Amino acid sequence: MSKKLNNKDVAQNSKNSKNPKFDLRDKKVRSRLYTILFVVAFGVFFLVNNTNGEDEKGPYPPGYFEVSSQQLNLADYKGKIVLLDFWATWCAPCRAGVPDLVELKKQYGDKGFEIIGVSVDGLTRGGATQKDVIPFIKQYNINYPIVHANNDVIQNFGGIRAIPTSFVLDKDGKVVSRYEGLIDKSTYEKDIKKILSADFENKELVQAPNFSLPLVEVK
Repeated sequence: MSKKLNNKDVAQNSKNSKNPKFDLRDKKVRSRLYTILFVVAFGVFFLVNNTNGEDEKGPYPPGYFEVSSQQLNLADYKGKIVLLDFWATWCAPCRAGVPDLVELKKQYGDKGFEIIGVSVDGLTRGGATQKDVIPFIKQYNINYPIVHANNDVIQNFGGIRAIPTSFVLDKDGKVVSRYEGLIDKSTYEKDIKKILSADFENKELVQAPNFSLPLVEVK
């Protein structure tokens, strides 16, 4: 025997059939729903942007440049005569002096002589010429390591007021000579021969500050 429902019963059943937890007319329910949708949307966005290809690079601030993971430590050159050359690709005297440095390395490399070129391209002219360092190395057939300078090294070496600025270090890492501007190859040769001589003394010389700088990797 079926039961006939009156209007009161219908209203009561309709009320009982609704789940108050999912009533979109409730502000708290709507707020929770919007929060869930936002979290889901953000998660999808994050997943897509981290699985489709490589991350986009930049924009970078002025003077920014990517550094190599390989570091050059000056302390590792103890036991060698070292010529430190602070230079930049945009510097005309620097460019003029590079061929002599290449020749010096060829002539004295087997006598315990090394050159380290310290590029200041990343610190000058807003870093605009830093990208030119590797093409420059290839163009001039540079046969000695090049590193990127930082401000700490510039200050530790007394502040580089002009480029090129070069330092000749003896086998103990002490400063034998400091030069500003373009220097003739013969001047460097005198220093090298003096250090190699039997009567060379370095007791009064000052130790050069050590550094660890990113090496320019030419591929």
